[in-house]
Parts: sequence; structure tokens; C-alpha cells
Amino acid sequence: MISRDEAFRLLKKYNKDPFHIQHALTVEAVMKWYAKELGYEDEEEYWGIVGLLHDIDFELYPEEHCLKAPELLKEGGVSDDIIHSVCSHGYGITVGCGETIDVEPVSEMEKVLFAADELTGLIWAAALMRPSGSTKDMELKSLKKKYKSKGFAAGCSREVIERGADQLGWELDKLLIMTLQAMAENEDLIKSEMSAEDENK
Repeated sequence: MISRDEAFRLLKKYNKDPFHIQHALTVEAVMKWYAKELGYEDEEEYWGIVGLLHDIDFELYPEEHCLKAPELLKEGGVSDDIIHSVCSHGYGITVGCGETIDVEPVSEMEKVLFAADELTGLIWAAALMRPSGSTKDMELKSLKKKYKSKGFAAGCSREVIERGADQLGWELDKLLIMTLQAMAENEDLIKSEMSAEDENK
């Protein structure tokens, strides 16, 4: 399996925008948290690498998101199972070029990625609106209020989030609570990694 350091270098080969790097690190951390929470401790690193690489093609090829990824990942020596997992988070979504992604999430890991990806963006947007600018003091009630406001973080598809919860067989509240907890517990780690990236530039 590709190492975490190799995966991060590969991500940064195609992604320079700090927003995209932070999103990748956030989804990585959330996926690792879920692996431990759901009883997949032995696969924690694997879940994290899938999360880290899930949007590898988005910055350069937004109109071909999840279609260009296999080529970039194969060039980087990434295995077919990780490629499948990365592409499956776009399942059923029609991308800018008009194609609909038909790679279905099968494993619990792939279903978690599908469900949590968009939600992390919405939670972070909600955190930035708070006086603290943090997820750590955010309560479910506050998150749900933002979630229900259609104009807020409109780019984060509620339909995709809810489809993700359904695929997992979870109530939406369970997905919201767990993903918020995952982000709050990893916020300091993500911020320190972003600071390290700034220093390395």
C-alpha cells in the first residue's frame, strides 16, 4: 500500500490551494476517527489515505471530478482498491462534463467517505461563522440550524449527505453528531499540519 507520506506528496502534486489541502487533511482525519469508532482500527491508516486522496483531481479538473482521478492515482502507484474507493464518493453525481459517476460505494469505509465528505465542508463553514471560529464548542442544535438553511453553504449538497446516511442505514442526526465529534477532536491536529505546510513553502 502507498504510504501516508507518499499519498500526501501525490496530493500536493496536483493540489496547491490551501483550501483543498485543508479539506483533504480534514477528511483524512475524519476517516481515521471513523475507522477507530466503527471497529476498523487495523485499517485506520488505509481509511485515512483514501480520505486524503479522495479529491485529488478536483483542483485541476473540476469538470471531470472522479473521472480524472484514476489516471492521476495510477501514475502515482496507487492500488485499484483505493482508486475504486476514491471514485465511489462521487456515485450518482453528474459532474461538469455531463457524465454521471457510476462507481458504487460497497464497503462501509466507502459509504462513510460518501456520507462524511460533503458534511465536513458544511461543518467547517458553520464553524467559521462562530465567534470562536471552531468546531469544538459547536452543538448539534446549532449545526442543524445551519444545515436546514438552504442558502448556507449551498455548495454542500444536503441530498448527497442524506443519501450517504441512508446508505449506512443511519439516522441523519447520527451522521451529524459523529462527524462533528470527529472534526472537533482533530481540529488542532489539522491546524498544526496546515501551519507546517505554510512553514515548508
